[in-house]
Amino acid sequence: MKNLVIVESPSKSKTIAKYLGSDYTVVSSKGHIRDLAIKGKDGLGVDIENNFEPTYIVSKDKVQTVKDLRSMAKKSAKVFLATDPDREGEAISWHLAQELGLDESEQDRVTFHEITKSAVQKAFEQPRQIDMDLVHSQETRRILDRIIGFKLSKLLKTKIRSKSAGRVQSVALKLIVEREKEIKAFKPDEYWTVEASFVKDRKEFSASLAKIDGKKAQLHNAEEAQQVYDGCQGPFEVAEIRRSTRRRDAKPPFITSTLQQEASTKLSFSAKRTMSIAQRLYEGIDIGSGQEGLITYMRTDSTRLSDVFINAARDKITADYGKNYLGSYKVRNDASSQDAHEAIRPTSLENTPEKLKPYLTSEQYRLYKMIYARALAALMAPAKYDSVSVTLRQGIYDFSAQGSVMVFDGYLAVYADYDSSKDVVLPVLAEKESLQAKEIKMNQHFTEPPARYTEARLIKALEEEGIGRPSTYAMIIDTIQARGYVSLEKTNEKSRTKVFIPTEQGILTVDKLDEYFSDIINVRYTASMEDKLDLIAEGDADELEILRSFYARFEPLLDKAYENMERLQPEKTGEICPECGGELVIRSGRFGKFISCSNYPECRYTRQIETKPKEEPEKTGKICPECGHELYKRKSRFGTFFLGCSNFPECRYMENMNGERIISKAERTAETKAAAAPGAPRRKSSRRGMVKKA
Repeated sequence: MKNLVIVESPSKSKTIAKYLGSDYTVVSSKGHIRDLAIKGKDGLGVDIENNFEPTYIVSKDKVQTVKDLRSMAKKSAKVFLATDPDREGEAISWHLAQELGLDESEQDRVTFHEITKSAVQKAFEQPRQIDMDLVHSQETRRILDRIIGFKLSKLLKTKIRSKSAGRVQSVALKLIVEREKEIKAFKPDEYWTVEASFVKDRKEFSASLAKIDGKKAQLHNAEEAQQVYDGCQGPFEVAEIRRSTRRRDAKPPFITSTLQQEASTKLSFSAKRTMSIAQRLYEGIDIGSGQEGLITYMRTDSTRLSDVFINAARDKITADYGKNYLGSYKVRNDASSQDAHEAIRPTSLENTPEKLKPYLTSEQYRLYKMIYARALAALMAPAKYDSVSVTLRQGIYDFSAQGSVMVFDGYLAVYADYDSSKDVVLPVLAEKESLQAKEIKMNQHFTEPPARYTEARLIKALEEEGIGRPSTYAMIIDTIQARGYVSLEKTNEKSRTKVFIPTEQGILTVDKLDEYFSDIINVRYTASMEDKLDLIAEGDADELEILRSFYARFEPLLDKAYENMERLQPEKTGEICPECGGELVIRSGRFGKFISCSNYPECRYTRQIETKPKEEPEKTGKICPECGHELYKRKSRFGTFFLGCSNFPECRYMENMNGERIISKAERTAETKAAAAPGAPRRKSSRRGMVKKA
């Protein structure tokens, strides 16, 4: 009998199977196999009055998968659960154990942070029990999100016709709306600068007004600037020359959030696109010698690197660049980072980007190249610059000119493609030397409002505030767009950067949440809840106490909102109903907005609103697992996004934005009948029998 190994992803299963040999059968659960039910009181799938007891059901599209896994498990010598090495992966393993009837005390859980032969084989030599503290943490997060998501969403749909609310998504939306309000309330202040240009030895350089009579220059209007201009018509004297050596240290290797930020600014990838490409690089790609995982696990908040990688990198740096390019490396982790994984790095430095280029898509190559360069650069010496600062004086006015020349490239030898700094060369000058300005300019400016959030800025803000976890940022960003709360767009034709702009509905949603739920939907409370979830994962907090404390705070706020929040009236069109003479209004339905009579249900007149041209599908670079064509990102009639095969209608494969397959209505009907047949599984989860670690 063979051993059965269960992972989440089909592509991951192919890579792992290559390393384990003929004694193992590796199969995929294709992601989560079950979720909270949508039945019971309020459709929560959580019995709040009975210690928040959850009820789980097998997802409709996973009924056959679970049935197949059960059959294979019964015929196997041993079952190993090899889902991803994080809380979500731990929870998936627990759900699998529950559905397959596995003993939770069994040493059947294996984890690896890179999919390489040595890492996989070592993991199977050291299996462990399912970590129930991690499971409890993930389950608590899911219950919190279900309670807030369902109850708040129902309230907002009823009162103001907003599509949803969430524990984390609403705080992210709040950041965007608050920034927009700051921008609208901003009042610009006028200020002026004065700049002088000089030429020496055929080199032109400029200097800016820095001080007036020894104090920092501050010019508030044209008159003050004109006074400086009039006082600087004679020759300038080189009053002081200061030389120094400046160094720039390499940045640490990527963690999830910094990878998303850098990919956004340097590669123009969305956070979701970045994570999708990184997932594929992690799970494995055929590089000629077979399927191989190319990077370590991409959901991490630790900058730690393994000793094996550090030693290999130091050898490569010495061989390719010389010993003087070696730098020291110190882990720089945030206080809240888990340090459970390494940073994101290549699994082997032998797999250079140039070597792998023929086997990667353009997007895969660009992201892999940046990950490779960043990890190697982190272990290299600082770049060094000769800097010179020159003060040119005209009476009481001091002008400053700065020059900087790289004298040692250090880590930029491998990371220069992602660095925008340039040398600024000044001519040779001597103190007391006299120079006549070629031109003096007065420039008017106005202070700028705070910048709107780009994807990179929003991710950085969420990370700094401790909101959510890096692995959730892409989904948060996608959700607030899909709900129609924000748009991501360029503010002008010249701009290359897209920013988040809240819609009227997004602003209204935040205003109502601020009015009734400011105690819970705020940055501080959301961040503190993340800390509590971390404590559960570490075995240092009780999940029931945290859930009870939360609900005791949440329930009175919800009751008050239902009692006092005004219902938003339908938008009037100014037209008369042709059937009854009533006023026509705009309503929202499951297929979007439409026009109907205000006298509904007595009068049932309706008509469609003129629709916008259908959005063109967006290419993803992801391959359809059924026919090999490319998957396109499409928008459903409900306003949500999904991936569908470009070979439609010949191939009808679909999956959601989490990578989980979407089953067609015909298939769902067949599976529902199968699930309703005698003996079909339908389990209820219980905390009884779970043992917390001491």
